[in-house]
Amino acid sequence: MKETSKQQSVLEKLFHLRENGTDVKTEVIAGLTTFMTMAYILAVNPSILKEAGMDQGAVFTATALAALAATLLMAVLSNYPFALAPGMGLNAYFAFTVVSGMGYSWQEALAAVFIEGVIFLLLSLTNVREAIFNSIPMSLKYAVSAGIGLFIAFIGLQNAKIVGADPSTLVSFFSFTGSIKEHTFSTAGITVLLALLGTILMAVLLVRKVKGGILWGILGTWAAGMVCQAAGLYRPNPETGFYSLFPDFSGGIGVPGMGATFMQMDFSRVLSLDFAVIVFAFLFVDIFDTLGGLMGIGAQADMLDEEGRLPRIKGALISDALGTSIGAVFGTSTTTTYAESATGIAEGGRTGLTSVVVAVLFGLSLFLSPVFLAIPSFATAPALIAVGFIMVTSIAKIPFKDYSESIPAFVCVMAMPFFYSISEGISLGIIFYVLVNVLSGKRKEKKISLLMYILAAIFVLKYILI
Repeated sequence: MKETSKQQSVLEKLFHLRENGTDVKTEVIAGLTTFMTMAYILAVNPSILKEAGMDQGAVFTATALAALAATLLMAVLSNYPFALAPGMGLNAYFAFTVVSGMGYSWQEALAAVFIEGVIFLLLSLTNVREAIFNSIPMSLKYAVSAGIGLFIAFIGLQNAKIVGADPSTLVSFFSFTGSIKEHTFSTAGITVLLALLGTILMAVLLVRKVKGGILWGILGTWAAGMVCQAAGLYRPNPETGFYSLFPDFSGGIGVPGMGATFMQMDFSRVLSLDFAVIVFAFLFVDIFDTLGGLMGIGAQADMLDEEGRLPRIKGALISDALGTSIGAVFGTSTTTTYAESATGIAEGGRTGLTSVVVAVLFGLSLFLSPVFLAIPSFATAPALIAVGFIMVTSIAKIPFKDYSESIPAFVCVMAMPFFYSISEGISLGIIFYVLVNVLSGKRKEKKISLLMYILAAIFVLKYILI
């Protein structure tokens, strides 16, 4: 008992739990929840980077280690409950645009990621990124939070295949009658049904304010899926992307070697103009995805001060930058702060102890990969939908009667899910904020900073030139 008390005392000194209105149990549950919602990256990242010619096993290990290192840095340098891992979208850009489309080798692409991380670090140390964060009006910060909410809810709907592509309407609701006719109900149909039932379960748990409700919702949906598989209602079909829901230990427990990707960066084309464009593209998306995540999650968790600033933001930005370069050394694409961190925050996570739990789980995933890789997307989708709802509530803080504030905020919110990009939402929100207020004669009243004008000009040029 004394040992437990001593450990809690150490954790209190390290993470200031009471000061942040939390405790060890809450932080552990929050870390588990965050990890469960982003563990998919351990399966998805290797499969995407494999298309660039990289060794899948090595990328799996690099992904886990990059997430572990970057998330630990976040805990140590900022004491925030944010988790980091190789980012979705940036890994697709790496594999399909830079390598497959532009003809660069994956080794050269890793060099671009490494350099981007170094530039990112310099911008963080010189307060440029912090100044960008602080210059953005509060209405846009609330809009970023709401936009990310819609964005990650849409990702959840896609992951569960509740919505899919449609030639007429672009997206449409899953057709159960169609799946029965096409004899796919035992794969796609049943998983969509489980995701919908899981979403209802998640909602009930949130309404009843069950502690750890999001985590229990994930585990409950996964367990229901395993029951369906055991009963023959769900039939795995790996050829169509539907795998067994039970962990597979047939290959034993072992850590895939990382030798095929470790320190394999090729800087031979670093002075070419194309290489500079690639570095800028990685840098641009990473900067504003990260700032968007910090703004959105920070606003939702009431971490911003009265002036809309995030205390200790420099530590968070440095963690992100170092994580990117470390990830490139290990052999993976850009590491960034995950919007899924909001799931742990929704469970009450408020300090770096949440991040430590996430980092430890990424470390354990190296040895227990069959367990973590068996978590199906239909089980984590309800969590993303639920957290999307929680984050969208920030929209109520936008002053809608003031059109000079609310119209740019609306554009920001709308752009993120529709254009499938956090950075696009921020870009268009800033452009609209500056143009609407300048052209309507409210420039002096709004006290728009010089940096906002510069950002708006850069974003306009980006759309014209890139």
